[in-house]
Amino acid sequence: NSKSGILYYYPTLGLDLNNAKVEVVRLQNRIEFNGSKTKPVQYVTLRGLTFHHSARTFMENKEPLLRSDWTTFRGGAIFYNGATDCEVEACTFDQLGGNTVFVNNYNCRITVRGCLIKDSGANGVIFIGDPGAVRSPLFNYGQTFDYKSIDRTPGPKTDNYPADCLVEDCLITHTGRVEKQTAPVTIDMAQSITVRQCSIYDVPRAGINIGDGCWGGHIIEYCDIFDTVKETGDHGSFNSWGRDRFWHPDLAVMDREVAEDPNLPTLDVVKPNFLRNNRWRCDHGWDVDLDDGSSNYQIYNNLFLNGGLKLREGYKRVVVNNIMVNNTLHPHCWLENSGDIFQNNIVMAAYRPAGRELPGKWGQEVDYNLFTGGEQDRKQFKKHDCDVHSLAGDPLFINPQIGDYRVKNGSTALKLGFKNFPMDQFGVTSPWLKAIARKPILLGENAVTKTGIENPTSERHSFVFQCEVRNISGLGDRSAYGLPDETGVLVLTVPNASPASKAGLEKDDVIVACNGKPCAAALDLLTIINEAAGKPLHLKVLRKQKTIDIKLKEYVYVLHEGKATPDFKNIRVIPSSVSGLILLNIASMPGTMN
Repeated sequence: NSKSGILYYYPTLGLDLNNAKVEVVRLQNRIEFNGSKTKPVQYVTLRGLTFHHSARTFMENKEPLLRSDWTTFRGGAIFYNGATDCEVEACTFDQLGGNTVFVNNYNCRITVRGCLIKDSGANGVIFIGDPGAVRSPLFNYGQTFDYKSIDRTPGPKTDNYPADCLVEDCLITHTGRVEKQTAPVTIDMAQSITVRQCSIYDVPRAGINIGDGCWGGHIIEYCDIFDTVKETGDHGSFNSWGRDRFWHPDLAVMDREVAEDPNLPTLDVVKPNFLRNNRWRCDHGWDVDLDDGSSNYQIYNNLFLNGGLKLREGYKRVVVNNIMVNNTLHPHCWLENSGDIFQNNIVMAAYRPAGRELPGKWGQEVDYNLFTGGEQDRKQFKKHDCDVHSLAGDPLFINPQIGDYRVKNGSTALKLGFKNFPMDQFGVTSPWLKAIARKPILLGENAVTKTGIENPTSERHSFVFQCEVRNISGLGDRSAYGLPDETGVLVLTVPNASPASKAGLEKDDVIVACNGKPCAAALDLLTIINEAAGKPLHLKVLRKQKTIDIKLKEYVYVLHEGKATPDFKNIRVIPSSVSGLILLNIASMPGTMN
């Protein structure tokens, strides 16, 4: 009762309050280790303990992380601040309200091993350093700086961040029950964090999230990560960003600056990150998603079970000796000087670039890969100097029905340089955790026929404002154009000197609303144009993840039996009250309109 200040508890039917135990959660943290670099907490092991019911902290989650829409709260059931050589071993964490284990700022050699973490309100194990250790930090996606002002000294300013820590043999599931900008393992502003032999599943976003390139050296190996991105979108079982000092939302600007100073991409990510010997599966995104700017990655010996690999703009990514079951590489942006290598992989479909055309040569080398879908897949991107020596054919998998994608002797993949890697070493190793850990759903009899992420399903083009447009469709479009969902009208061409160009509309803009009404597709936009009947239009456009307002006074609107139509058959064009265009009668015109 908010007026009297009395909190009432209504027992369930049949509960005997005389013998019941009623608990009220009050504490955010359960055990805190507070030291410093000069006087650290050392050599403390927590073993065999069970942690329950800490307070929810979602209203305290306010601190922004680097160039991200994520925020954080520095607290957890176990909170390390200034500790070295400490361990959490064989503990159970059940229904914590916020973060489970938080490793904050300066900490070295903190180990979380053999633990069960389930039903946490926020992150599982989270490593976050001090923004003061970052050179030239920014805290918002849209923030940029003059490249002349960047501190070009490699690496961190201080050592006030987690380093040389380990998460090993842990089963982490059902985290992020309250806070969705979280992951079972989250890494920001840290160096040399290893995640090994972990089973991670049933989570709202990524299983492992690396939020920036500060300062690399992370190793993700022998993990089994699946059933992720169940409550969000535009993500993968692994997700990363690299909006570091070199990064700019205008790719042309970034590529030009890196061409002038090739050291820019590794000023922050001074050590390479490794993804190796893991099994990934994501049914609502990409198995592995290297998003904005993610650079200096070595990705090898991974089994991708469904969603394939996405590479957005970044530098120095080496992707070799991986298997992408019923999927492929998704190059969403490719920078001119990326230095990327993609070779000795087995892919089961042609590459799937998203949205825009990727000009020129792709990366340093894209070659010596095996395509199981046939020669047409191998040759599709020949104009980008891809796969000159690659081959197409049957990989001769040993037993894909049970998830054994090693190839037999005589496989064409072996001739191209592919090497078998173990298929039975993913996930937790402790007997008590193996007994309860789930495994990803395998494809069984459809092991080499089921399709993962599809190409956009709506490629039909229409013409609006003399501009060629099409509907946004699929996760690829959402990622390529930085959209909150998979709706909108993508502008493909804007004729020079057209009214749309003069009003400020640009190629690759996404129209999401017109006159205050949402435009999920071209038909919605045309309907609103028809209703406006020549009056000025107010467009809401998304451009490079910023909202742009455009006022369009001159345009042609189209009627078909009194309704707007996107396919321009049996239409008549009516003069706009402002443009003064003449009336045209057009009958049965297929396709496009001149």
